[in-house]
Amino acid sequence: MSAFFEERVLSVHHWTDTLFSFTCTRDPAFRFKSGQFTMIGLMVDGKPLVRAYSMVSGHWDETLEFLSIKVQDGPLTSRLQHIEVGDTVLIGRKPVGTLLTESLLPGRNLYMLGTGTGLAPFMSLIRDPETYEPFEKVVLVHGCRTVGELVYEDLIKDYAHQGRVTDLIFNGKLPADLEFPPVDRAVDRIMLCGSPGLLADYGAWLKDNAWLEGTNTHRGQYVIEKAFVER
Repeated sequence: MSAFFEERVLSVHHWTDTLFSFTCTRDPAFRFKSGQFTMIGLMVDGKPLVRAYSMVSGHWDETLEFLSIKVQDGPLTSRLQHIEVGDTVLIGRKPVGTLLTESLLPGRNLYMLGTGTGLAPFMSLIRDPETYEPFEKVVLVHGCRTVGELVYEDLIKDYAHQGRVTDLIFNGKLPADLEFPPVDRAVDRIMLCGSPGLLADYGAWLKDNAWLEGTNTHRGQYVIEKAFVER
């Protein structure tokens, strides 16, 4: 059996000259958990050319949705950005990933921190009612270089701030602006997905402050998705 489903593109939306999203059909056999990713791509010269992409859609949706950057010389995205309705895309049969609420200890506030297309898995998570059960509050932060890149803002826009995403937690501004207590590893949880800079800065901060990383085998106080750094 092939490692990929062949699905048909249903819609394409170009948000900016650097970002686009698309929806495609979904094979009934494809099952995933909110926050996971799979390999998607195209057939190029008779071979699959694929990269890791998180599902934007809910795990119950009948179709799949993905968010992508446009890289003009990128092996995949230079081609993927030109897909049209009716085209065929490859969807990996085996979803995986670390951004799972089941990998976190229950807590007070869950902070989802993403930059760029790192927003994608959080879009799936915030649509899932089960995401909210282990926590009192769920906060989604999406950081971008420009306002135009704040995609899906009609669904998530509530708090606007100019500055680095890392500083919002490091200096306590985000909790203070939300009238929340300072972030505390004993009761708060963090999910990270985004740029290498975000992951490096936060990874160092979390380790320096003795936060416990969650995995698929044991629950922790934070989880990081590293799959997209090399995309």
